[in-house]
Amino acid sequence: MPTGVIDLTHALSQFTDHWSPRRIATLNDYEIKVVKVQNSFVWHKHDDTDELFLVLSGTLTIQFRPGDREDVVLEPNQLFVIPKGVEHCPMTKNGEEASVLLIEPKGVVNTGDAAPSELTNSVVDI
Repeated sequence: MPTGVIDLTHALSQFTDHWSPRRIATLNDYEIKVVKVQNSFVWHKHDDTDELFLVLSGTLTIQFRPGDREDVVLEPNQLFVIPKGVEHCPMTKNGEEASVLLIEPKGVVNTGDAAPSELTNSVVDI
């Protein structure tokens, strides 16, 4: 894992796959990750932790179940924290790609409580 200054643009240039987080740093018991996203993820929740999304490029929509709350649309340099236990589904529209920075406790599974699928990924270091 890199030490010193981390260039987010360079880190994001190191991979092309979507929904596969890359760990770029650790902070105490937290992992700082970057991920490229496109189209829809899976509906899931994290029972034990909040989840922070900071959009670096593109537009990310975080969907919520009807009646829970309105969907959130994030543009570059905007962040949103999803409280633990809240079901959500991140997505981009019209096939667009977005780059996102995530801050989560070590060991968090990206698909949360959803059944393991091809989108379930282990975090890989850049």
